[in-house]
Amino acid sequence: MTETETIAYDVVVLGAGPVGENVADRTRAAGLSTAVVESELVGGECSYWACMPSKALLRPVIAQADARRLPGLAQAVQGPLDTPAVLARRNYFTSNWKDDGQVAWLDGISADLYRGHGRLAGPRTVTVTGPDGTLTTLTARHAVAVATGTRAQLPGLPGLAEVKPWTSREATSAQEAPGRLIVVGGGVVATEMATAWQALGSRVTVLVRGKGLLNRMEPFAGELVADALKEAGADVRTGTSVRSVTRENGTVVVVTDSGDRIEADEILFATGRVPHTDDIGLDTVGLEPGSWLPVDDTLLVEGTDWLYAVGDVNHRALLTHQGKYQARIAGAAIAARAADTPLLDMPWGAHAATADLHAVPQVVFTDPEAAAVGLSFAEAEQAGHRVRAVDVEFSSVAGAGLYADGYKGRARMVVDLEAEILRGVTFVGPGVGELIHSATIAVAGEVPISRLWHAVPSYPTLSEVWLRLLEAYRG
Repeated sequence: MTETETIAYDVVVLGAGPVGENVADRTRAAGLSTAVVESELVGGECSYWACMPSKALLRPVIAQADARRLPGLAQAVQGPLDTPAVLARRNYFTSNWKDDGQVAWLDGISADLYRGHGRLAGPRTVTVTGPDGTLTTLTARHAVAVATGTRAQLPGLPGLAEVKPWTSREATSAQEAPGRLIVVGGGVVATEMATAWQALGSRVTVLVRGKGLLNRMEPFAGELVADALKEAGADVRTGTSVRSVTRENGTVVVVTDSGDRIEADEILFATGRVPHTDDIGLDTVGLEPGSWLPVDDTLLVEGTDWLYAVGDVNHRALLTHQGKYQARIAGAAIAARAADTPLLDMPWGAHAATADLHAVPQVVFTDPEAAAVGLSFAEAEQAGHRVRAVDVEFSSVAGAGLYADGYKGRARMVVDLEAEILRGVTFVGPGVGELIHSATIAVAGEVPISRLWHAVPSYPTLSEVWLRLLEAYRG
């Protein structure tokens, strides 16, 4: 192993996913020299194995489902999806797992890319082991930002490695639809991939240990998504755990805790994420390898004045858009500290990721879509707020009837009865993903109910659900 000279930068970023890219973008915009270290593809999990490929798989599925609800169009789209064409379009959106375009973007902001495995080697120091074994030492005058994200968590079932199960990576990058697919889990990855592969020709069985799907959302969200999966032909089993899994002559065999035997061609475990911090040198700075990294609202790791943890790795909000938001905040905070200018770290300040705590939006791209921001009713009560849940069916909205015959969906807003603002909003139904930003603005902006009454929704759109919600609240 050959060691090169030590190279100094203002900022060193570990991880070139969308979070690391955004940190670099903000620090470079502030005039700080920045190095970015990446061991895989520039663009990270989101670009190649998560957000982009999964949504590319789901978009034709949702478009066909919407079309089948419209007389005059329904008969034209009754046949199966062209699975090879869908997969080819998915490949296009991943740039066929090549990162040339993303590398060019880093070049465009004059950030230096180091390919290889990066590890902390003490305060403000990162060593990079290149593909050829060359060792490069990078030092940071102001900050090191860890943006290494997470990886799939697999259960400790005996012999699981020999089964070669799918994780989210295989589920989003597979080049053909398995005839039979078992999906273990009930969260976002599980429900989205069950929706996609069922529509692309697989016979899907979903095994959920808990009572229902999407248990971090309002209960009705998981109920409506489960109903739709069943209508599409999937077998959804709740209260079911996997006792054993083997692969016999190429066939996956699962035995559940109730003794049921289920066979499939592939099995996807969508059972959570763990931080990708086990081999990045945390021990050299007094932190525990493999741990989540607790941070303050400026994304500074607790107990340090130079180490930042941005995105999934800090466990605040495991969503790409939220990680990019944190990156913008962290980049600005790093620049302010480097310039010794005032730090605006009060709630909702320029250097505080306050939205992580109060206004996190999320869309689940199933059919129907489920979208939420802020607190659920149960979470709001647990937080000590005096709240009221206001529910309406989308069937009361003219735009829903125009959107699709037999439109099924529900909306809820969680009203803080003392402050008269919204603590959370949930929409479930076709097309509601495009509604959630209006709710995000209302929650993040703490817009009073009295002012929302004057935000007039256009007729006839799905957004008229806001008027129905406010009418239901006022009585």
